[in-house]
Amino acid sequence: MRCPACGLLNSHVVDSRAIQQGRTIRRRRECLACTKRFTTYEAIEEEELMVVKTDGRREIFDRGKIMQGLKLACTKRMVSIDQLHELVDRVVYYISNLNGREVSSSKIGEFIISELRKIDEVAYVRFASVYRDFKDRGEFQDELKQLESQEVDSVIEDHSKTH
Repeated sequence: MRCPACGLLNSHVVDSRAIQQGRTIRRRRECLACTKRFTTYEAIEEEELMVVKTDGRREIFDRGKIMQGLKLACTKRMVSIDQLHELVDRVVYYISNLNGREVSSSKIGEFIISELRKIDEVAYVRFASVYRDFKDRGEFQDELKQLESQEVDSVIEDHSKTH
C-alpha cells in the first residue's frame, strides 16, 4: 500500500478490525520509511446496487448521498460523525440483505427515518420533512403529533411494566 505522505510502497499493518457487520476490514498501517500512520479499508467487491426512484428512474446506490442528507438533517445537533457513519453502515447492511439488486428509494428512506428517530428526534423530523416532501405546515404538525402520541404510548408502556 502506497504511503500517502512519502509515496513508498512498503508499510506494515499495526491493527486490523472488522467493521460494517464484518463486511469490511479496517487496517491501520505504518510506513516503514517515514513512520506515518494511515488507514486502509478492504471490502468484498459487490455488484452495483440500483436504486429505483419514485419516478421510475434507476441510479447506482451512493453512500455519499445518504451521508450528505444525514449531515444536513443533523446540522447543529448532538449527533457525532461516527453515529452517522454507523447509520449509513446499517443502511448498507439492510439493503444488501433485501435479496435483490434493485431497491426502492422509499424503502431506503423509511429505513433511514426509523433509524434516525432512535438517534435524534429533531434530525428525524428534519429528514422526514424533506424525504416525505411535506407540502405545508399541517403535514409537519401531523408528523409532530404522531411523534408525541408514540412518546406518550411509550411512557405508558414503561410505567405499566414498572408497576
